[in-house]
Amino acid sequence: MKTVYFSIAILLISVTNLIGQPMKKIYTNGKIYTVNANQPIAEAVVTLDNKIIFVGSDSEAKKYVDDKTEIIDLKNKLMLPGFIDNHTHFLYGGFHLNGIDLRGAKSSKEFIELLKNYVEKNKGKWITGGGWDHEAWDVKDYPKKEWLDSFSETTPIFVSRFDGHMGVANSYALKLAGINKDTPDPDGGLIIRDPKTGEPTGMLKDNAMSLVFNVVPEASDDEHYHALLTALEHAKELGLTSIQDITEVAHYRAFQRARREGKLDLRVYTRLPIYVYKNLVDAGIQYNFGDERLKIGSLKAFADGSLGSSTAWFFEKYDQDTNTFGLPMEIVTDGSLEKWALDADKNKLQISIHAIGDRANSAMLDMFEKIVKENPKWDRRFRIEHSQHVRFADVKRFRDLKVVASAQPYHLIDDGVWAEKRIGKERLAYTYPFRTMLDEGVLLCFGSDWTVAPLNPLLGIYAAVTRRTLDGKNPYGWIPEQKITIEEAIKCYTINNAYASFEEDLKGSIEVGKLADFVILNEDILTIAPEKIKDVEVLFTILDGKIIYKKK
Repeated sequence: MKTVYFSIAILLISVTNLIGQPMKKIYTNGKIYTVNANQPIAEAVVTLDNKIIFVGSDSEAKKYVDDKTEIIDLKNKLMLPGFIDNHTHFLYGGFHLNGIDLRGAKSSKEFIELLKNYVEKNKGKWITGGGWDHEAWDVKDYPKKEWLDSFSETTPIFVSRFDGHMGVANSYALKLAGINKDTPDPDGGLIIRDPKTGEPTGMLKDNAMSLVFNVVPEASDDEHYHALLTALEHAKELGLTSIQDITEVAHYRAFQRARREGKLDLRVYTRLPIYVYKNLVDAGIQYNFGDERLKIGSLKAFADGSLGSSTAWFFEKYDQDTNTFGLPMEIVTDGSLEKWALDADKNKLQISIHAIGDRANSAMLDMFEKIVKENPKWDRRFRIEHSQHVRFADVKRFRDLKVVASAQPYHLIDDGVWAEKRIGKERLAYTYPFRTMLDEGVLLCFGSDWTVAPLNPLLGIYAAVTRRTLDGKNPYGWIPEQKITIEEAIKCYTINNAYASFEEDLKGSIEVGKLADFVILNEDILTIAPEKIKDVEVLFTILDGKIIYKKK
């Protein structure tokens, strides 16, 4: 009998010769956390082509050995189902990796210096993206156009804060967009102005950003494709085998191209903007349409802005800015969102709504209640993306309406540095209320919101379990009563995400009949100190039974 035994070390060297060979594989001598309540821990998994055919003990797995079997010794490393991310802006992530990164700037001086150096190499080209965070600066003031004008007279700049809900433009970009002292604020947006002169400072919030984006040249299909390929390489390294993307039409074309060319090493559940829903209805497309690698049938809309931009919509005014409750989106206030959502749901398209503030979350629950009452019954799986500030009474409404709370836990360890000054201490009690949601029976799932936060699922698990803020001032957790367990966090990154995309029978746990998507880690996150989870690394990412990433 010709059987080859691999150790992790040997596999690192020789695995490239195995990729693409359809054959039976036995993963043995491991700690396999299956996320299957009926069989949570196993020693061995057997796969045939892209499906799991056995989960159990090492001794039982031996009966599957024949002369075509590849046996992989896990050396007692931890295997989990492949990670699923519930909320990415995936191609923007690729553009970000290929472009300017301002997230690391720790002062306005560093911010300016990074941009100046980038402009020197890209004169005359539109400069966008960036992902800056003024809350990480020594002086936490908004940037101004004057900071940029001295080195960008003929180079248009519009760089966004990392949350994507506000950005700063230089004078040239404002001129190209036709924004001046007399330009009115668009509905759902805000042009920040100098209190003395009334002139725009360069800062634009939410819908006001569209005034600039409307004049930024669109990237070509090839540029989109290059961004996708860059993002795919990054995802592999992090153990991701599936994402649920916030997808624009041009992005979908890039996903399709990668699928055709055999380069889509990721399962992608796309969610198009809700305003294009009629195109899907007219084409006869309903929820969960597509194959195991690329799906469509879900829609995304915004109810409000973000906490960092003070545009998340609350019942009470902000403590830091007592002139505002935040900004509901124009499609909320003019009734368009409700009209579209009612019709889309009637045609069996899944609805995903971005809601940050407590009033935004409550308003979307009101809308969902109306849809349930007026439309025929079906397994609709409403989603609220972010679900950040949810009054405890509304948590029960999530449960009763079977709304999926689609959260991104890394945000909480970032927001926790500065959130109290925005909204005060009282409202913090129901900020990222993960423990309450799980205890009340809400279906909670996790992701990153990349590029708003890092794509790494292990950082999300670390954040949900420890709630340690990035400034190190909450070593026992920010709002510690809302911590959850490591096992619960893993579920939120696997089977719960699979449910949120109607795919719980296909993936999300290591069970017979499901897809052979796995991640193997260098440390056992179930037993190490939770604060060490952020440093754990991925050894292997396995998709469809094929190793698509190995740590060198």
